[in-house]
Amino acid sequence: MELLTINNVWMMICTALVFFMHLGFAFLEIGLTRQKNTLNILFKNIFIITTGLLLYALVGFNLMYPGFAEGSSGIFGFAGFGLSSPLTAEGALDLTYNEGYTYWTDFLFQGMFAATAATIVSGAVAERMKILPFMIFAVIYVGIVYPIAGSWKWGGGFLDQLATPFYDFAGSTLVHSVGGWAAVVAVCLLGARIGKFKKGEIQAIPGHNIPLATAGVLILWLGWFGFNGGSVLSADPGLTSLTLVTTCLSAAAGGVVAAIVSTIMYKNLDLTMFLNGILGGLVGITAGADQMSPTDAILIGAIAGAIIVFAVSLIDKLKLDDPVGAIAVHLICGIWGTLAVGIFGNLAGVDQFISQLIGVASYAVFCLATSFIIIYTLKKTMGIRVSEKEELEGLDVHEHGMDAYPDFRLNEH
Repeated sequence: MELLTINNVWMMICTALVFFMHLGFAFLEIGLTRQKNTLNILFKNIFIITTGLLLYALVGFNLMYPGFAEGSSGIFGFAGFGLSSPLTAEGALDLTYNEGYTYWTDFLFQGMFAATAATIVSGAVAERMKILPFMIFAVIYVGIVYPIAGSWKWGGGFLDQLATPFYDFAGSTLVHSVGGWAAVVAVCLLGARIGKFKKGEIQAIPGHNIPLATAGVLILWLGWFGFNGGSVLSADPGLTSLTLVTTCLSAAAGGVVAAIVSTIMYKNLDLTMFLNGILGGLVGITAGADQMSPTDAILIGAIAGAIIVFAVSLIDKLKLDDPVGAIAVHLICGIWGTLAVGIFGNLAGVDQFISQLIGVASYAVFCLATSFIIIYTLKKTMGIRVSEKEELEGLDVHEHGMDAYPDFRLNEH
């Protein structure tokens, strides 16, 4: 009983840290975009976490953990609507649910993860997507697509049933790539912001508050202590400590290498590249944080940091407009981190690497298909992009009727 209490308290602390990450996402997104769209981004972030929790309680949790029957395909299952209160015959709370935490803690911890996938898309479509279509997309993606995808591994589905099970400790693929694939589809269907690409040349559109973006990244790094540390699913001192060490070392290596590579390539000390390198290192280590040595973690983070610089450049050359670097950070580094499980650490080997490839491919097909169906349908029925006038004058005024900074408004175009 005492061990359960200790484990459960740690899990609740981690849940709070993951919740805090949503503030980090909000700060990062508004910092890297223009002030005339600040309220719009904040509204989307608040909508995602509130609606996401309600949807996860109503359908998501039981879609993600359906209790696949033995011999089932492990692709789709549903344990029913709503949360069931696990009680003993005497009517008391049943504490035999799991040796690491209670049913309620499990729901809340996993619910915090669910909203993150849609938040990734929010940053990629910033400054030009209508608010209502985004809200509809977020409801479907968080409520249905993410939990079904999650069930394939964390719910005991077909990827967990492979001869060499696919491995994703805390969600390089299950969370970050699921959001990243949808971000690719959304950016392609939306098109670039006005002024981003002129006569074939890439134009920088600076964010309005880099200090706020920096605060957002540091908050996200802190939140990752819960994201990865909580994924141990207990307060096991050895494994939890190792996980936090590998997480931090990978983040640090990612930031340093991204800063060095971008300085060599562009001859300037780019803080935003430094920040995205940290996030790339965090995403990269997430799939195998509990399996890596400190040296492995540094190598994974360092490679992720280099990947970020080249990925951001590639995305620009492909004329894809991603204002906050969400695709490079969450999708490309998510794929790298997932494959790294088969290269580094305790699980390294050919069979594991093949399983990791199968997992990456499975999520790519499912997420690309579902997000395209959702967003393309919205585009053809109600439209997904604001008008040129609304985009130039800012979504805050046109979508929300107010300014984030009413006493300090610049004429941004």
